[in-house]
Amino acid sequence: MADAGSPETSLVIHNQAEQRFELRLGDELCRLDYRRSPGKMVIYHTEVPKSFQHRGLAARMTRAALEFARAEKLQVDPRCRYTAAFLQKHREYDNLLVAR
Repeated sequence: MADAGSPETSLVIHNQAEQRFELRLGDELCRLDYRRSPGKMVIYHTEVPKSFQHRGLAARMTRAALEFARAEKLQVDPRCRYTAAFLQKHREYDNLLVAR
């Protein structure tokens, strides 16, 4: 089993009941919050505790969310600044974006 305190080995969990992706590091919680509606996923918040920032954790949660959207054939509306910036850098997810 992965060490709950290790950022490198902690698993991203999809908490569908809360509509978020989570990554637990001991007592700390990283999260990416979304709202799902028919055919669409609005990603509106990403949060990583300060002591764990700049380790790629937000990117791991974002990739998990985008892969979920792809598997479910959902269009993504990035309302979170982090997610919008991530999508600008990772053009392989362009086909998921909601047309504006």
